[in-house]
Amino acid sequence: MIEKTYDAAAIEPRIADLWEKADAFRAGAGAREGAEPFSIVIPPPNVTGSLHIGHALNNTLQDILARHQRMLGRNVLWQPGMDHAGIATQMVVERQLMERQEPNRRSMGREAFVERIWKWKDESGGMILAQLRRLGASCDWSRERFTMDDGLSKAVRKVFVDLYRQKLIYKDKRLVNWDPVFQSAISDLEVEQREVDGKMWSFAYPLVDGPVDGISEIVISTTRPETMLGDGAVAVHPSDERYRNLVGKMVRLPIVERHIPIIADEYPDPEFGTGAVKITGAHDFNDFEVARRHDIPLIVLMDEEAQMIATPENNVPERYHGQDRYAAREMIVREIEAEGLLRGIEEKVIAQPFGDRSGVVIEPMLTDQWWVDAETLAKPAITSVREDRTTFVPRNWEKTYFDWMENIRPWCISRQLWWGHQIPAWYGPDGSIFVAESEEQAVAEALAHYVGNGTIDDAAARRMAEDPAEREGFIRRDEDVLDTWFSSALWPFSTLGWPDETPELSTYYPTSVLVTGFDIIPFWVARMMMMGLFCMKEEPFATVYVHALVRDKHGAKMSKSKGNVVDPLSLIDEYGADALRFTLAILATPGRDVKLDPSRIAGYRNFGTKLWNAVRFAGINGARHGETLDPSAVSLPQNRWLLTELSRAIREVDAALAAFRFNDASGAIYRFVWNTFCDWYVELTKPIHGGDDEAAKAETRLVTGFAIDRMLALLHPFMPFLTEELWAVTAPEGGKRETLLCHAAWPEFDFDDAAAAADVNWLVDIVSQVRSIRTEMNVPPGAETELVAVQADDATAARLRSQEASLRRLARFSAIRHADHAPRASAQIVVGSHTFALPLEGVIDIAAEQQRLNKAIAKCESEVERGERKLANERFVASAPPEVVAEEREKVANYRAEHEKLLAARACLAEMR
Repeated sequence: MIEKTYDAAAIEPRIADLWEKADAFRAGAGAREGAEPFSIVIPPPNVTGSLHIGHALNNTLQDILARHQRMLGRNVLWQPGMDHAGIATQMVVERQLMERQEPNRRSMGREAFVERIWKWKDESGGMILAQLRRLGASCDWSRERFTMDDGLSKAVRKVFVDLYRQKLIYKDKRLVNWDPVFQSAISDLEVEQREVDGKMWSFAYPLVDGPVDGISEIVISTTRPETMLGDGAVAVHPSDERYRNLVGKMVRLPIVERHIPIIADEYPDPEFGTGAVKITGAHDFNDFEVARRHDIPLIVLMDEEAQMIATPENNVPERYHGQDRYAAREMIVREIEAEGLLRGIEEKVIAQPFGDRSGVVIEPMLTDQWWVDAETLAKPAITSVREDRTTFVPRNWEKTYFDWMENIRPWCISRQLWWGHQIPAWYGPDGSIFVAESEEQAVAEALAHYVGNGTIDDAAARRMAEDPAEREGFIRRDEDVLDTWFSSALWPFSTLGWPDETPELSTYYPTSVLVTGFDIIPFWVARMMMMGLFCMKEEPFATVYVHALVRDKHGAKMSKSKGNVVDPLSLIDEYGADALRFTLAILATPGRDVKLDPSRIAGYRNFGTKLWNAVRFAGINGARHGETLDPSAVSLPQNRWLLTELSRAIREVDAALAAFRFNDASGAIYRFVWNTFCDWYVELTKPIHGGDDEAAKAETRLVTGFAIDRMLALLHPFMPFLTEELWAVTAPEGGKRETLLCHAAWPEFDFDDAAAAADVNWLVDIVSQVRSIRTEMNVPPGAETELVAVQADDATAARLRSQEASLRRLARFSAIRHADHAPRASAQIVVGSHTFALPLEGVIDIAAEQQRLNKAIAKCESEVERGERKLANERFVASAPPEVVAEEREKVANYRAEHEKLLAARACLAEMR
């Protein structure tokens, strides 16, 4: 017997334990013999991470796909795992050392520090995977991988070596995003552009050889005065007539007293500022490109901590040496002003790059780093999408992919950290580089090289090869580690055992679909495409489904500073994982952000309760589960209607899931469960259960159980805990289900009785409209009315006769009669092409109702006027947050809709007087 109340907090842990003990989600579990594979790799969350609402959406959608395909009998693998998160993890452990007043990483040394991180990972890292289990994620947890485990490390080394040998990895001195706190290069994804209050300083650089055409100086503007000490040129646009005769002339760079040229380049905008731009090639990404085009010196001004350095090469005065960049800025402005060359200071809001982990301003720095020739690797990956071997859903995200790939730059893959995959490159005494998968291979290559050029003899080489002590200090390994995106780019095949030829690799690669957010299309999706094609000669996935961002209920982006971050674990505690999952799925409209309102989650918890109560009611009335059904033998119209609607719902869900329209699929299930089954079928069959027709009861019990079984299966990918519990407790009397619901067959049912469906849907339409009219007209709940069919034809009359009992019971009709005209003081509805009237004289106080409606209409009009006035205020629209403006527009739209309904009700009343 089903418990009286649905208790998600009690059910969900019990069902999770059931799945765990049954090893329900191992690769291939529940698959038909010889089934086609279906595989998804989880976007690996950071080992430091905890479940946020974006993870909840992403993994809910993946789980829907995995569970659906598993029920279709496919050989499913949903591959879980975590990313080692280089900077984030190193930061967590360093902070822990500081809080415990233990030696810092440099005092500990690299080996001890890395060992400490592994200990932290084993004890505290990876809690997000347990949180994903709470969400109901049906991954094959036995196959959990980590980007630093032995197998993936082997894959990383092989790819690095292969790319290097094909000259697709190289070492070069280029600009990178430099984080002065971590003293490492970081990726673009780890840089946040923030708007801050700043200043724009304008400085004059005097012409060395005196005035030209009356011009004695050229004025530049900068938000970073400290970089002017490294200027290598001043650039103007070739079309700028003001400076045409100055191109090629030299100006004096104040403070360092260096002479630099005025050059012509397309980069400066003649309409912006003075049209002249300082070129500091070693400290600005755009300037770097200009400097390379014109062979302008790249002058480094800062060390790893963003402190100024004074060297013979940069000619910076000694007084600046060791100064923080911002202290140097103040010094420079003072000295330029003292020299009489300050031409202006403008207060303005500027965009600055901040490290997302360190919280400090990132400095473009010229450093030696390892780079991937991404342009070469991108070409086949572009072709794959152009030729639809991999498709994006929705297709508009292909533009983001192409914009990135067709303008791609070299990818910096080295990081100055200790936690990560150490770069497999070794340096010999003369700086020669030896790239190999192991130190032994690197030593062998180095010995061959140095014997070959006569640096060492054969005997020395033999001794060094045989005795590690003999070669101590002979070569040294590169201290840098690889960007975490490098290892995660291999994820679709490294997790399956590559470079070994494993059964999993041959079965599940390429994967079927990738579910991801739009923000990492350039950083992860594109790189997986490049690496998959390079290593496997085949695209890593057939489809990339790109989901939207989860925002708060007003449409604002969630952020800690706004205080509007929604914690999915708290929502699961309050409403249950099923309710959260269903909410996320039904709101996941392609192309639209998800506006998450906790009240919606409460509503879908009520949906679960509604289903629970309906199944319990069916059980009390003897519903028969797990039995076969011959639909052609079903005779009652209510039952034939239900089976027709069930068949239609299955087709609708199948089509929606095939097109990745999760919102349409969940919407179709919701309508069938709540409206068709719980609201209408339960009501329509109550008289049968309470009647004396045993054949009708038996048929209804069979149809009810048959429909519930398929309803639970349809809903299972979306609300797995609730449905698995109901599947178990509705097992045939005295027995149990043949399989868990997660392994049950996906519903395949094709039945269509158009006539029965039309008849019952006609009944539903009449009752729904009558109930709506009763509500709008404020008819007392217990009051009965007549139903008058106006000029009804024979078919309508027949329907009224066959459905009279249901109509009178469901719509509270005292009688049903026919007339040529609608009676006086009646409300009218139209169903199909026929008019029906509800005489309300004596049922409601028409004058009082008119007064009530007038007040409600006046209030709506006042609210619409207020809202429109607010939206017409240009200052409000321009300055208010977009979500506030959108909320105001939504309020106005809602009041307008309510106004229309009230006007219609008043018009109806006017006709009745």
